[in-house]
Amino acid sequence: MGILFLAVGLALSAQKLQAQVIPNADSTDRDQAPRHEQLQRLAEKIIPTDYSIADHWLSLPAPVKEVDIFYIYPTAWLKTSKSEPDICALNNASMLEGASILYTWQASAFEPVGNIYAPYYRQADAAYIVSLHDDERIKFTDGVPAHDIIAAFDYYIQHFNKGRPFILAGHSQGTMVMLTLLPHIVKNPAVYKRMIAAYAIGYPVTQEYMDNNPELKFATGPNDTGVLISFNTQSPDISPGGNPILIRKPALVINPITWTRDEIPAKKDQGLGSFMPDNHQIKHFSKVEQYADARVDKARGVVICSTADEIEIFNLLPSWPKGAYHVFDYALYYYNIRQNAENRTNKFLGK
Repeated sequence: MGILFLAVGLALSAQKLQAQVIPNADSTDRDQAPRHEQLQRLAEKIIPTDYSIADHWLSLPAPVKEVDIFYIYPTAWLKTSKSEPDICALNNASMLEGASILYTWQASAFEPVGNIYAPYYRQADAAYIVSLHDDERIKFTDGVPAHDIIAAFDYYIQHFNKGRPFILAGHSQGTMVMLTLLPHIVKNPAVYKRMIAAYAIGYPVTQEYMDNNPELKFATGPNDTGVLISFNTQSPDISPGGNPILIRKPALVINPITWTRDEIPAKKDQGLGSFMPDNHQIKHFSKVEQYADARVDKARGVVICSTADEIEIFNLLPSWPKGAYHVFDYALYYYNIRQNAENRTNKFLGK
């Protein structure tokens, strides 16, 4: 199968997904409860990774820009045997290689904007995360993954940030962990006021989450700052329940071309380009002009992309359900994300 398929988030076979995504919430809670009770007991004993060690960072730049990016990569590994733990070690070779590929594919969108800091962190296994009921996913990532990322962010603020404004950027499991990090940031107003935006892409941000964290704001347009920005992408033809990253509660979503929340479609020629794999390999990437359109579907809590080549994307990643563009959330709108991050940064800096 190879690292390229392990490195693109939650890449599983369609058959495996169908077997593991359990539709009965009661049975899921019952089956997972003992395991999570054990995890809860262990949570107090978690020792976070030591981020004073430079090797524990995927990216540790010499700062030259006015702002920083704190990037949390998505799931970059997948268990290859049942004997492996559900949380990988920090030096897991598969995760290290996958994180590097994902940095190139996603975080590089922010390179013109700021100094990119990206910690390695101990991650949950892709298959196990997908198998969990909605609430159980966050409970699990609230353990070791969140402990690591909070420790990394605190170390970054104390030793690297030097008072600069910053952007948070994450995807998939990285966004799940970000949703735990954000309330931690809010507790320190001096830090929170420096947050330009949080690109919480690739995992649903619900109204319930926003209500439970009233200090946070969801973006309403292209220019607001101090806000969350989130979307999950799929084709118009995907069957109900076919996108395994979605949860039962509809998500808030913004159009990644117009950066508005209405359902007015944005045509592909309004887009600034996608960052797609070369030669049918998810390893090297190049710009594809005006490839993806975008339309908000509020009822489903997703962005619908109708112009991407569904067959081509499926052939690139046949281990992921056809029409679910989760792995390509950043890629499809890469250059619009870059331009929007630049715009919000300029607004924040008063330029």
